[in-house]
Amino acid sequence: DNNRLVAMLRDTLLQSKASAWKRANNSIDSALGRRGEALPGCRLAEEMKDGVDGVQLLDVYDLLPFDNPDGGPWKQGFEITYKGDEWSEQPLELFLIPHSHNDPGWIKTFDTYYHDQTRHILDNMVVKLSEDSRRKLIWAEISYFSKWWNDIDDQKRAAVKRLVEAGQLELVTGGWVMPDEANSHYFAMLDQLMEGHQWLQKHLGVKPRSGWAIDPFGHSPSMAYLLKGAGLHNMLIQRVHYSIKKHFAQQQTLEFLWRQSWDDSSRSDITCHMMPFYSYDVPHTCGPNPAVCCQFDFQRLPGRRTFCPWKIPPKPITDQNVQERALLLLDQYRQKSRLFRSSVLLVPLGDDFRYVESSEWDVQFNNYQKLFDYFNQHPELHIKARFGTLSDYFQALHRRLSTTRTTLPKLRGDFFSYADRDDHYWTGYFTSRPFYKRLDRKLEATLRATEILFSLTLAEMRRSHSDGRLAENFPAREYFQWLTTGRRNLALFQHHDAVAGTEREHVVVDYGTRLFQSILNLHQVLQSSAHWLLLLDKSQYHHDQSKPFLQMQSLLLIIGFCFRSLIIFNPTEQLRTSVISVVVDSPDARVIDAETGQQMSTQISAVWAEPSRPSTDTFQVRTSSLIRLLITAVCFKFLFSHSSSPSWLNFLLCHLSSKKKIILFTSFYFEIQKLRLQSGLVRKIQVQFLWYGTRTGSRDKSGAYLFLPADEGAQLYTSSEPPLVRVSRGPIFSDITSHFPHFTHTVRLFHLDGHAGKSLEISNLVDIRSQVNHELVMKIVSDIASGNRFYSDLNGFQMQQRRTLAKLPLQANFYPMTSAVFLQDSTSRLSLLSAQSQGVASLKPGELELVLDRRLQQDDNRGLGQGVTDNKLTASLYHLLLEDRGVGGASVDHLSLLAHLASLSLCHPPMIMVAPSNSQLPKLRPFQPLHSSLPCDIHLLNLRTLEDTQVRDAPGETALFLHRKGFDCSTTPKPTPQCTWSEHEEVMTHSPFI
Repeated sequence: DNNRLVAMLRDTLLQSKASAWKRANNSIDSALGRRGEALPGCRLAEEMKDGVDGVQLLDVYDLLPFDNPDGGPWKQGFEITYKGDEWSEQPLELFLIPHSHNDPGWIKTFDTYYHDQTRHILDNMVVKLSEDSRRKLIWAEISYFSKWWNDIDDQKRAAVKRLVEAGQLELVTGGWVMPDEANSHYFAMLDQLMEGHQWLQKHLGVKPRSGWAIDPFGHSPSMAYLLKGAGLHNMLIQRVHYSIKKHFAQQQTLEFLWRQSWDDSSRSDITCHMMPFYSYDVPHTCGPNPAVCCQFDFQRLPGRRTFCPWKIPPKPITDQNVQERALLLLDQYRQKSRLFRSSVLLVPLGDDFRYVESSEWDVQFNNYQKLFDYFNQHPELHIKARFGTLSDYFQALHRRLSTTRTTLPKLRGDFFSYADRDDHYWTGYFTSRPFYKRLDRKLEATLRATEILFSLTLAEMRRSHSDGRLAENFPAREYFQWLTTGRRNLALFQHHDAVAGTEREHVVVDYGTRLFQSILNLHQVLQSSAHWLLLLDKSQYHHDQSKPFLQMQSLLLIIGFCFRSLIIFNPTEQLRTSVISVVVDSPDARVIDAETGQQMSTQISAVWAEPSRPSTDTFQVRTSSLIRLLITAVCFKFLFSHSSSPSWLNFLLCHLSSKKKIILFTSFYFEIQKLRLQSGLVRKIQVQFLWYGTRTGSRDKSGAYLFLPADEGAQLYTSSEPPLVRVSRGPIFSDITSHFPHFTHTVRLFHLDGHAGKSLEISNLVDIRSQVNHELVMKIVSDIASGNRFYSDLNGFQMQQRRTLAKLPLQANFYPMTSAVFLQDSTSRLSLLSAQSQGVASLKPGELELVLDRRLQQDDNRGLGQGVTDNKLTASLYHLLLEDRGVGGASVDHLSLLAHLASLSLCHPPMIMVAPSNSQLPKLRPFQPLHSSLPCDIHLLNLRTLEDTQVRDAPGETALFLHRKGFDCSTTPKPTPQCTWSEHEEVMTHSPFI
């Protein structure tokens, strides 16, 4: 069953549409050189047609005025009317869905929430659902459910299984968490989904059928795609801009088929239900009037912990008032039903951490059952009401749609950026706590690399033994448990209040500790796996955790008077040229290729103790190398040399003192000035830095969630202190580093052949801990005539066109950027690839603004109760790529092949390990598991070891995940990449490994 689940996810990632691919010449070179024709694998824009019932969210944004008139009881909507006979032929079929939204960390840590609230909710669930078979509950967060499962006895586990089998308890979505859909990378989104689904399959034998996402702050089609690939056919979303909700309600398009932007078939379609009102709590779910709906949240009965802010409390349902209360509630149900195309109605019943107390189960279920009994005893009301699960609702919906021959519209696009009221756009969390967003991606890259190397190690062990057993002295089971913990810690951080940066300070410290500890543990698995693979004589393998044979190169490498061997692991599926950087204790060093014995070109640079003072005892050695495919090899030897004239002192320090000269410096040293393309076209590009403040007075201000900039907008960065500039030149790279009080900015050009030398590296080291209510922005200004359009990625999985609209406030024009953004006109494209997620905007043609860090002293009234003042020294890393465009008529919603390769190198750098200096080293051999590079457009997403089906917490079979990436047709990479690309629907995967 596990294997079938994995295979379904894998196959979905591999599938592509045959009708979408443009057949071209067999010769790649002729295809690249022939302008005016699409490259193999390109998608033409005119192929995408949805018919008259198609909805493109970009067009909706152009259409709507985004005003906010008072809609009456439904403040953000409109008055809903009905005659009363609309349900005569098709009765209203109501499903009331009890739920409890449990954040795996927010105000409290994951463990504290569990001990204080979640375990009591789940304990009560077993008792209260067992009391009445008509009662139902849905549950989403498998991270909590699995923790609780480990704490309960076999008798309670059996009771849970009975409830699941009876359809009273449904596990919805099945992810480890309910992930953030703006900042999370699709690797982590899929991994947390896999972790939850495999747990459910193993312990309960169930497969989720419907998705439930009520709290992520905006929604991405990438998540819809992953859910469909995991076998789900339906999903529900909630946090969507109130103007979009109103428009969809008016058009009765709150339920739709969500289709991917590249898909011209129904293959990726998933039925999606959008909740129409402000929130997922009870006052905003039974109908349009929260003052009425709140009266039917019986947890708010007088004398209980919560109350109705509209000052009309609920009443217990009695024989005397049941008719009046039922008709009042029925009116809300009927009004809500008029917003949908069918007469099947979904009404949630729950909120954050509901049903902690046993008495809440009683007051909610008992009072509602009395109302349902009254409804069902009066057929003239034309309503059939019951408790239900999400799948109960969607099954009834599809039956009704089929019976009435009603179709749902098809929708393309995403639901960013989100506003819940007024001009309160949730665009601040795209950047909040960037230190942890960067750490998230560090763990992601480390986990993927370790998964691959660990899986290859186990495969080699089984192949080397005729009976398929593993090496006895290799701690495979312990390492698999560390891998599982790493997966789960990464998964936990994808929670929509974790990677978003919207949790309390002590909670983010708890997350960060988990991330960092997992990185350290995974390093040990990586080192030990590489050790076993490289040994020529496997019997010499010895596991000593206190003294590992290989160590990750992160600190000073002591050379002394002997050589030191470096082990380089290329975690990508491509042959690549990369710069290897090592900090050593001597400037007199040579680098030798261990296989050929040839000395390699090196560049020795200063390590700066202070911005203007180089260290005298540590130095940085960089060398470039063509790294083979997924290879772990003895690559370099560092030798001590008595050279009397080291070449590392090739840098220039510049001090500028007057304010006037600072301005001159700003316009010069921040300016890349000009970039020349292959065609000879020259583009002007400049980098600036800006401050955003926040609103003043009694108005709402920016916080962890919201971006509410000051009325004057962005202000150019200035400093009272003179900047310091370092200019370095050498055979490997040249760079300019500019030091300012709040950031250090470096632009570096690598002198490398092939695609690795086609982009500029931009890095920033930001420290705004001295600031009050400021946000630091890096702005790229170019002369590209991009109009009001730019393109940002969604989860590193796909690109989405954005349109900067003057009718929207400034903060509304910021969007999430997980890994890429680009601007383009008819002749060229400027792509910026990033190693971390952040917010991005293009407020003027040819410009990009990237928010680097935010320090905000106040809460923004969304429940956190804190500002964001725990800033850290934070690094950000980018590659800037400028390309010609030439092929007309091609789609523009993909990165180019060159950009894909650059992003791959940026996000998955080589892993460097160091062997001992002992001269009695065992013989090592290179290990190269791939025959050749995979096609350029095929990404080895993961090689994931699954849990053994017979032995608990032990490694079993391996799942291979491949992702076929769409690429843009209008750029022609030169020189030709050292890989092919696929142009047909099927990819042969039977023998990619040696």
